[in-house]
Amino acid sequence: MKKVIAAIVIVALVVVFASVGCKQKKAESTNTYRIAVIPKGTTHIFWKSIHAGAVKAAEELKATGVNVEIIWKGPLKEDDRESQIRVVEDFVTRGVSGIVLAPLDDAALRMPVKDAVDNGIPVVIIDSGLKSDDYTSFVATDNYIGGRKGGERLAEILNGKGKVIMLRYQEGSASTMNREQGFLDVLKEKYPDIEVVSANQYGGATTESAYQASENLLAPLRTADGGLTIDGIFCPNESTAFAMLRALEESNLAGKVTYVGFDSSDRLVMGLRNGKIQGLVLQDPINMGYLGVKTLVAHLQGQKVEKRIDTGSAVATPENMDDPKMKNLLEPDFKKWLNE
Repeated sequence: MKKVIAAIVIVALVVVFASVGCKQKKAESTNTYRIAVIPKGTTHIFWKSIHAGAVKAAEELKATGVNVEIIWKGPLKEDDRESQIRVVEDFVTRGVSGIVLAPLDDAALRMPVKDAVDNGIPVVIIDSGLKSDDYTSFVATDNYIGGRKGGERLAEILNGKGKVIMLRYQEGSASTMNREQGFLDVLKEKYPDIEVVSANQYGGATTESAYQASENLLAPLRTADGGLTIDGIFCPNESTAFAMLRALEESNLAGKVTYVGFDSSDRLVMGLRNGKIQGLVLQDPINMGYLGVKTLVAHLQGQKVEKRIDTGSAVATPENMDDPKMKNLLEPDFKKWLNE
């Protein structure tokens, strides 16, 4: 009888310790998360700023007792859909806590995102939209409004009349397609005396391909005296804006045509200061990466999050570029968080 009682006591103790161990493990897991942050590419300043924002969020959460490991991985080039799909699939296999994703293609990434969610891995979409409702939240600039702001700035300098061109980015990129549409719509709605001469050329994913596209776009528009037959230019992202600036500079046309771009880099800021660019529509990429991670962790902790979070946009001009708020957007301090 004593042996039976002893056995029962041992079993009971084992159950108690196992229960305590499970509770401890569960408690640890609720405060420890492995978050994969997947950009469209890894070379442009914009994506480094997204990375910095994600790290900033992790550091802030750590101070509150929530341990977040940021795993940063994405394709090198912003047209490598297959590579980004493989990255998402790899993180699903590895079983991360959640994914923050900037989809390269609004259609091609639907199934990988669905697969992640079906495997219990929530996804927050940042920067560029997805043709799906499987994500937890969409944290991004209102790109359509950003495009309209670009159009308004160009029209303002041209006094509402003239001929303009737009160099598109690449097909399938929802963020830039929305900017391009916003730009075209505001000119059509409000500025009937502005003629869009060309709006069907694509720069592609790299600055080199965008530079070649810029050259090809400008070539038939040149005049015998070294000028252009157009009055204004709009480019919808960092790579096309930089490439167009380079093409204008090498043709001695920079500053001779009204030019508005989108996003920021050292060369674009210099162009704005030197009068070669008259406006840059700016996002807040550090805030985008920050809110992407914070929103995902809040969801993982059972909090209700908004389905759509707008991170805002502003237009930098030569006149306001030294204002403290604008300066922070033009020259985001990503190095502080990435130890560069």
